[in-house]
Amino acid sequence: MSRKVTDKAVADRTPRHVPTIIVGSGFAGLGLAIRLQQQGRDDYLVLERGGDVGGTWRDNTYPGAACDVPSHLYSYSFALNPNWSRSFSRQGEIQSYIRGVAERYGVLDKHLFDCDVTSASWDEETARWEITSSEGDFTADTLVSAVGGLCEPALPDIKGINDFEGEIFHSARWNHDADLSGKRVAVIGTGASAIQIVPAIAPKVAHLDVYQRTAPWLLPRMDRPYTLPERLAFRHIPGFQRAARAAIYAARETQVVGLAKAPALMRGFELLAKAKLRYQIRDAELREKVTPNFRIGCKRMLISNDYYPALSRPNVDVITDGIAEIRPNSIVTKDGAEREIDVLIVATGFHVTDSPTYETITGRDGRTLSEVFDEDGQQGYKGSAVANFPNMFFLVGPNVGLGHTSMVFMIESQINYIADALSTIRELGLRTVEVRKDAQNAYNKELKAKLARSVWNTGGCASWYVDKHGDITTLWPDFTFEFRRLTKKFDVAAYDTTTARSERKVMAAR
Repeated sequence: MSRKVTDKAVADRTPRHVPTIIVGSGFAGLGLAIRLQQQGRDDYLVLERGGDVGGTWRDNTYPGAACDVPSHLYSYSFALNPNWSRSFSRQGEIQSYIRGVAERYGVLDKHLFDCDVTSASWDEETARWEITSSEGDFTADTLVSAVGGLCEPALPDIKGINDFEGEIFHSARWNHDADLSGKRVAVIGTGASAIQIVPAIAPKVAHLDVYQRTAPWLLPRMDRPYTLPERLAFRHIPGFQRAARAAIYAARETQVVGLAKAPALMRGFELLAKAKLRYQIRDAELREKVTPNFRIGCKRMLISNDYYPALSRPNVDVITDGIAEIRPNSIVTKDGAEREIDVLIVATGFHVTDSPTYETITGRDGRTLSEVFDEDGQQGYKGSAVANFPNMFFLVGPNVGLGHTSMVFMIESQINYIADALSTIRELGLRTVEVRKDAQNAYNKELKAKLARSVWNTGGCASWYVDKHGDITTLWPDFTFEFRRLTKKFDVAAYDTTTARSERKVMAAR
């Protein structure tokens, strides 16, 4: 969802009613659409602001874009792909997979593409969501937000950034018409996107300045092409690919112990990362610049084999002095140094805990989701519901994110929960369902206790995992199979409900 003026001719259309509307068609929204289709339901519509499915994998086409989760784990469990070309897939291959799954399961005709949702408001009288978009108005009995956390690029608040006269673009909105060959280029940021972009463009640019605020921890990227015998085995030996996937899942899941339960165990990863740093960067001054000053895992752990060698190139400089201002053709740092550039690439991540989409959703009491999160903190229930927003569910909502394994596993867990919720609503003839505030509070109290001892809280860093209240609202602090257990069935007793024939009914005491 974003702010975009709706054409008057479109806005004048009579609102179209759809029982269930899903906003967004990345892994999450598409997965839910497929589940509903499998259940024989056709009373839903997916509104997608882009021109295709794929979400972040459609949008992030920067040079070097690839996944940091092994291929066989980064796919739907119901649509394994025996044709992955390598152990860690690149952007184009992942996007092709997502598109292929959408075609195979026949859900593309249930999508409305290039449909930018601009607002969604709950109408208490009709018990429906009123939705405005660039393709007209809609009403829905149930609204599912599947916009994801990596959809709204975050631009840095730097003096003069709007005055820059050269090419400037965010990593998630890469300008493929911009020729970087022989240019003086600056990259702001050293996160997951930047460590892939820098090695990809360093050989072709005349000079590259990498502006680093915080040095990331890097682990080896165990990436390689799959051999022909492996590909044949994935395709033709029953159970072989699922066994490989299970082994990857188990290995990844062990990291939770160090991340969330006993941070001291992360020292092994830290020793490995330090050895990699010493081996790949020989220059002592540069090595000191890019040595992190926090416990590994506190910020997202990154994997790369070519980032450090790229920083060691003679045409690359790492700048650690803060940026004072951006001028029409240069960047000035706080030490007074001015460096001329032709192209500015902003790789500063996304609005995760402060998404602009929150401002477009208005709940039962007239407050927007942004206002609720500002006043009450960014809390949800099982990452799938938020009090004050009846008949609304969230895919990849609060505290669903991961720092160690595949988000697709968590998404499928939520799909189980939300699909069961929609079935329950239909079977019981419910008019409204809204998570009880006391159930939400109890759930978040337990989450906060688990997070308190995690490396994300004790590792000595500032990260995008944390909201403005100082709470970690993005990450799940336990094993993913525990989340799968919690979301196996829709627990209607945790919700206030009403039926068409009754006033608001409280299923369990507040």
